[in-house]
Amino acid sequence: SQETISTSELNLSSYITTDSLLDNKQGKCDSVNLPPNSEKCIRFKKGDILVANIRPYLKKIWLADIDGGCSADVLVFKSKEGYLPSFLYYALLRDDFFIHSMKGSKGTKMPRGDKDHLLEFLIPNFNYAQQEKISQVLSILDAKIILNKNINNELEAMTKLINDYWFIQFDFPDEDGKPYKSSGGKMVYNKDLKRDIPKGWVLGTLDDLGTISGGSTPSSKEPLNFCSHGMPWLTPADMSKNTNRKYITRGSRDVSVKGIKSASLQIYPKGTVLLTSRAPVGYLAIARNEVTTNQGFKSFIPNKGYPEQYIFYVLDSYMKGIQNFSSGSTFKEISGSILKIVPIPMPPASIAKKFSERISYIAALQNNIELENEELEELRDWLTPMLMNGQVTVNEAS
Repeated sequence: SQETISTSELNLSSYITTDSLLDNKQGKCDSVNLPPNSEKCIRFKKGDILVANIRPYLKKIWLADIDGGCSADVLVFKSKEGYLPSFLYYALLRDDFFIHSMKGSKGTKMPRGDKDHLLEFLIPNFNYAQQEKISQVLSILDAKIILNKNINNELEAMTKLINDYWFIQFDFPDEDGKPYKSSGGKMVYNKDLKRDIPKGWVLGTLDDLGTISGGSTPSSKEPLNFCSHGMPWLTPADMSKNTNRKYITRGSRDVSVKGIKSASLQIYPKGTVLLTSRAPVGYLAIARNEVTTNQGFKSFIPNKGYPEQYIFYVLDSYMKGIQNFSSGSTFKEISGSILKIVPIPMPPASIAKKFSERISYIAALQNNIELENEELEELRDWLTPMLMNGQVTVNEAS
């Protein structure tokens, strides 16, 4: 697409950038800011396919359900006559498309896809009726994935509201089950925090939440350091593919016993809260099982009386402050020593445990929904190329 639109006609939802397109085929989120009103950008319409042309390996793609505009590093594909937009979207959703894009990309640190090379990617030649049947099958899976995401977003909003009441507004239940601050609970001014906090709370740091630990990377020159069914080893790149999810199971690579020993990797227990400390600072997730990480993490092991759900939401609430403590010219990073001194108001551990118990049903439901979506996405990504190359027909798939 070469058609343009004035940025004055756009809002944060309808202006799309490479940052607002989500990794690993997860669609899009709202942009953080808009360009100046005097500028023009590429126009897209509902049914167009938007693909980030920077770092194609991140697999950023979205089938537009609204009209809008996008930055120059986002390509807008429009289906020609005879091609159903949703069919074209699924044809481009295949991993083969992103592999093709990378093969023609230019640059190493920030590879950019070559437009002419991209247009050489082969699209299956099905008639319109066949396109509709294939799109309908895959759309059913995507509709369920989107529904699950919306449910989890609502559940997350509920949990954050509870967290806000308890630990920001200090209206956690008192001994009589009434909201503490609103019911006249005593507040005490803390000169270090420069604010009132409930009586019995103290000035603490993030280090009081749990043991903070980093990771490392086994040498890739030794192939036996990695294996297909070993200990899950996570990187910030794995966390970037896990955006909008609270939990994580594993990344793209596992390490062997040899790899663990060679890099002196620490094995983190189930429930460890994983925080990326660079490239970028701020990805957050709870480990579903034992994991280990590379050096791009500062992970919180919940071994000081505060449960993982409480730790997760403390870090989420104070993320902007944590990011402000980061430093570096090439990329931002926060050290463990700095992270350990970030000040926070600390409630008694009993209150944190009650919060975790209160939201335990919601958390379990979120976890189950995330696992279901992972299975649905795997099924869709397995089925799509099979349908596109004719190995499976719609009748066989149904």
